[in-house]
Amino acid sequence: MPDKILKNNRGMALLVTLAIITVLIAVALEMNRKTRSVVFSAAASRDRITLSHMASSGIDIAKAMLITDKNNSNHDSLQEEWADSEKISELIQDIPFEDGTIKLTITDELGKIQINSLVAYPEGHAFNESQRDMWHRFLTLLISQNESLEDLEPDMIINSVKDWIDSGDDEAITGLNGAESDYYQDLDPPYVCRNAPFIHIGELALIRGITTEYFQLAGGVSGISSYMTVFGMTETGNNKVAYEGKININTADLPVLAAILPSGNPELAQAIYDYRLETSDSEYIHDLSSTTWYKKVPGLSDVEIDPKIITTSSDFFRIESLATLHEIKMKITAIVERKQNKKTGKWECRVLSWETE
Repeated sequence: MPDKILKNNRGMALLVTLAIITVLIAVALEMNRKTRSVVFSAAASRDRITLSHMASSGIDIAKAMLITDKNNSNHDSLQEEWADSEKISELIQDIPFEDGTIKLTITDELGKIQINSLVAYPEGHAFNESQRDMWHRFLTLLISQNESLEDLEPDMIINSVKDWIDSGDDEAITGLNGAESDYYQDLDPPYVCRNAPFIHIGELALIRGITTEYFQLAGGVSGISSYMTVFGMTETGNNKVAYEGKININTADLPVLAAILPSGNPELAQAIYDYRLETSDSEYIHDLSSTTWYKKVPGLSDVEIDPKIITTSSDFFRIESLATLHEIKMKITAIVERKQNKKTGKWECRVLSWETE
């Protein structure tokens, strides 16, 4: 009998021991999982911090390039180093990052249509007629390139954009198809007209007549948002700003080049585009400093582009810095304005917008 009791006690002890071991193993595994999770989380946080520094360094490099360019030239074009991806890559290679890469692009914001210049400032009431004509050519071209957009009317979009911007007109609707707050209040969800300059390109998607497709993509062609900007303002005193809306003919993309031509001719726009980049022995052969250089392009000698809508210089640029580390990516997009310091006389790059994704 005592032997039987002893055996039962030993069996029970074994079961208890196994149970304890099982619990300890489970606890150890859970602790290991949590430890690994903390380690991985710490590593990811470390990488994100490193990526942020890398991408920010790319922005600083671009700003330095733009300042150097301003000190050396009074005009801006795609012939310059800031627009040359190979030159930028060479410069980035000199940065002593142990791991990871940076991809940097710089584009001219004045190569786009300035949305707010559709209205004449600083008054902010009436159309800027030169801009209105250019908008009509631009919208007509984009609509013609996509059958799904053929029902859109350029005038409706133009009038609605003007109504979104203008102020002091007692909510008067422009033309027969503009849109003030009454129109937008009937939508779901309702909202009101800004009645002030655009502050973000995304506001275009709120405008009557601008569909999501039209805003983003139009049949393989970049949508309206790719060719427009809210930047490019100039100070006029008394804390007021104006929007000249002059487009840099040296950096504008094809649809914008077509829009600044009186005829809106895409073929002539292509000729201008190609002329800007012609080379011989790896050297650019055309001087783009004058606002009338386009007359030297075959087929354009008799063309007169409205001087109120073109320029050959810019001080507003978009910088995109993409950092990659351990298959993790971070992109910083900054809009900068080159501005001369009144005290030192030196050129600086002031950040107007900063987005991280």
